[in-house]
Amino acid sequence: MFWQEDSKKDDVSTSDKVVDLSYKIDCRQIPTCHAWELSQALYEVLPWLQDEPEAGIHQIHGAASGNGWQRPADGELIHLPKRARMNLRVPMSRIDDAKELVGKTLDVMGHMLNVGQMSTKPIGPLSTIFSRYIVVPEGKSEDAFLSWVHSELQARDIQARKLLCGIGHEFEANGETIETRSLMIADLDKASSIALQEIGVGPHRHLGCGIFVPHKGIKAVGESEDKSHFTGS
Repeated sequence: MFWQEDSKKDDVSTSDKVVDLSYKIDCRQIPTCHAWELSQALYEVLPWLQDEPEAGIHQIHGAASGNGWQRPADGELIHLPKRARMNLRVPMSRIDDAKELVGKTLDVMGHMLNVGQMSTKPIGPLSTIFSRYIVVPEGKSEDAFLSWVHSELQARDIQARKLLCGIGHEFEANGETIETRSLMIADLDKASSIALQEIGVGPHRHLGCGIFVPHKGIKAVGESEDKSHFTGS
C-alpha cells in the first residue's frame, strides 16, 4: 500500500476528450479469456478502433458480485445475464462512428454476441477510481509495482497519494500470457481523476488493461467488481 495525506484541488468537470459507451448485448455465454478475440471482432466492424490510442475495450463481465457469485476460472464460460453490457471508451469525435456496432453480430470464439442499443456516459471527476487490470512489468513485486505506478503518474504531473493494489490475474491473448493486478487510486483531485481516465496506465487498452472507472470508495479491491458503472438505456 502507498499512502500520503495532502489537500485536494477542486477544478474541472468532465472530460472533453473521451467518453464511455455502453451497448446492450444479447449473448448467453462467453469464455473468461476473450479479450483478444473480442478486440479482433470489433476491429472487423470498426476498423478505425485499432488505430485509436485513446480507445479502450473493456472485457465483458457477468453478474454483480454478491450472494455467492464468483467469476468462473480461466478456460471456463461466463453465463451472462440479460442486463450484461459491452463497454468501450472512445474519443468524443468517434461517438457517431461507434453507432455502427448497433445491430451487428460479433463472433467471439464461436459465441454469437448481438449488439443492441448504445448509451453514453461522460467521464466524471470522481476522487476514487479503479482498474481491474494493470499490466505488471516483468519481475516486479507488489511494492515495486506500486512504486512503478507512482513514478509513471509523477512523470505526467499527476499527484496520486493513495494507491491500493489488489488481486493479481493472468490471461492469454494471441499466445501471450499477460500478468496484471487490479489497482485503486483514491483521494484524487478532479483534474487528476479525469486525466487518468483519459490516458490510463500501461499497455493493452484494447485488451481491457489500464482502463480506470469510477469507484464508490475505498474497500477491498480484491472483491469482484462486475457491476457495470454505466446507467441509462
